[in-house]
Amino acid sequence: MARGARPQSRVGGGPSRLGGGLGGDEDREGALGAALSGSGLAGASLAGASLAGASLAGAGLAGASLAGAAPAGGGGLAVLLAPGLVSEAGAAPVARARPALAPRSGAGPALKRTVDLVGAGLGLLVLLPLILAIAVLIKWDSPGPVLFRQNRIGLGNRPFRVWKFRTMTCCENGAVVRQAQRDDPRVTRLGRILRRTSLDELPQLVNVLLGSMSLVGPRPHAVAHDAQFAGSVARYAERHAVRPGITGWAQVRGCRGETPNAASMQRRVDLDLAYIEHWSLALDLLILVLTLREVFRSQAAY
Repeated sequence: MARGARPQSRVGGGPSRLGGGLGGDEDREGALGAALSGSGLAGASLAGASLAGASLAGAGLAGASLAGAAPAGGGGLAVLLAPGLVSEAGAAPVARARPALAPRSGAGPALKRTVDLVGAGLGLLVLLPLILAIAVLIKWDSPGPVLFRQNRIGLGNRPFRVWKFRTMTCCENGAVVRQAQRDDPRVTRLGRILRRTSLDELPQLVNVLLGSMSLVGPRPHAVAHDAQFAGSVARYAERHAVRPGITGWAQVRGCRGETPNAASMQRRVDLDLAYIEHWSLALDLLILVLTLREVFRSQAAY
C-alpha cells in the first residue's frame, strides 16, 4: 500500500427485503380508513412513549454496529455522515462509488418488521387522546376532510396511499404537486403547527401496520416528484429497495422540507442510500431518538 493511503471502508450488507407484500393493501386500507374516519383515529407519534432526546455524540455511533464492517479509524462513520464523499489527507473530496444494493438476509428484516408493528400499535393506543383532539381541531379550523391521502411509491416500486392529517386547503394528488413553501397561503392556521411539529405525519402509523411503510426508512415522495427527479438524481430509484419510513436518516441530518432542485434532492438520496447500506436495528433506534430533537429545533418544515 502506498504511503499515505488509507484503507477503504467496506460497506456491509444491502437493503432489507422486508417481509410482507402490499397485496390486498387497498382492501385493508379501506377497512381501516372507514374505522378511522368514524372515530377520528389517524395515527401515532414517532416518539412513542419512551424515547428521550439524545445527542449524536452520546448515541454510541462509534460502534461497528452502526457502520457495518468498517475498519478502525472512523472510515465507516465518515461515509455514513457524509455519503458519496471520501476525503484524503490534504486532498479535495472525491466521489465514492457504492456497490450495487443486494437483498439483506438473516433475522434483521423480521426483527425490523416486529419493531414496526409493536411501535405502531403502542403509539396508536398511547396517543389516542391527542389523535382525537387533532381530528376535532382540523374540522373546526377549516372545511374539508380530516385525513389527506396521496399516492406514493414504496417497496419494489409498488404504489400505495400515504395517510396524513390535512394541513392545506387543497388536496393535490395528480401529475403536478406543488411543494409547500415558507408562508405558503395553502397551509391552514392549524396546519402550520402540525407541519412544524410533524404531527401531521401521525396517520402514517396506519401505513406501518398495513405494511406499506416502516417507522424508519427513506421518506416517500409524491409520484409527481418521483417522475421529476428520477432522471436527474443519481440512483434515485434505489430508495425503493426498502419500505419508506415515517422518519429517516436524511431527515435527522437536516434534510426536511422543500427540495427545490436536483442538488438538494441528491443530498437527500445520498443519505437515504447510506442508511440502506449501513442499516442496523441500533441505527433505527438512534434515528427515532434524533427525530425528537429534529422536530423541536428544525425550522425547515413549513
